[in-house]
Amino acid sequence: MNYEGLELSILGPAFVAGLLILATHVPLGQEVLKRGIIFIDLAIAQIAGLGVIAAYRFGWEAHGWEVQLAAVGSALTAALGLGWLEKRYQQFQEALIGVTFVLAATASILLLADNPHGGESLKDLLVGQILWITWDEILPTALVAGFILLIMFNFRQKLNHHGFYLLFALAVTSSVQLVGVYLVFASLIIPALGSFGYKKTLLVGYAIGGTGYALGLILSSLIDLPSGAVIVWSIAIIAILVKLLMKNDN
Repeated sequence: MNYEGLELSILGPAFVAGLLILATHVPLGQEVLKRGIIFIDLAIAQIAGLGVIAAYRFGWEAHGWEVQLAAVGSALTAALGLGWLEKRYQQFQEALIGVTFVLAATASILLLADNPHGGESLKDLLVGQILWITWDEILPTALVAGFILLIMFNFRQKLNHHGFYLLFALAVTSSVQLVGVYLVFASLIIPALGSFGYKKTLLVGYAIGGTGYALGLILSSLIDLPSGAVIVWSIAIIAILVKLLMKNDN
């Protein structure tokens, strides 16, 4: 056991970042379940990551405005494109989302093919580096989360088809650079699945996600394993326990 890894200065920003991501991703994930577009977040997150990789390819700084613009632009373009495909080819929607994800993932591999650090960059994109998050990165994340929640809970009824996709793209873009594609997907879908069927779905979803992040960060620090992967498993285990131990409201 590596008790020295339990540093508040490291785990604190990571946990707060996780809570901010959950704040927007849990309600968005529940909406995704209602719409039956489960893998859209994977596709948009992967395309946002592709935008980041393409920006790196041009030699732009990792945290420069050009990289952020490339990520946001890629995700918004993908969101509009997938929104158009949903309206036009609804019966093939999941298949088209899957194809989009595969194309974005393989494009990332091709762009990194001649990069000696390409494997590490791809791993960071997928699994993330949540323990590297600093307090300076929390404020922009909080501002984006606040804006998204303001729109969702005050203008939900007025949020049209394209509006939802654009909001979704903004949320995913801001989170994928912090925690990686896999943890973004887990934050969206697993709490939504675990809370399905309960009256207080949002509260249960937040509880599943928050407990999963806390447990995952602690365990990964103690046993010295990749935090992103451990958090994904922790959220999944908590969701299963909730389903087994709590009585369904329906």
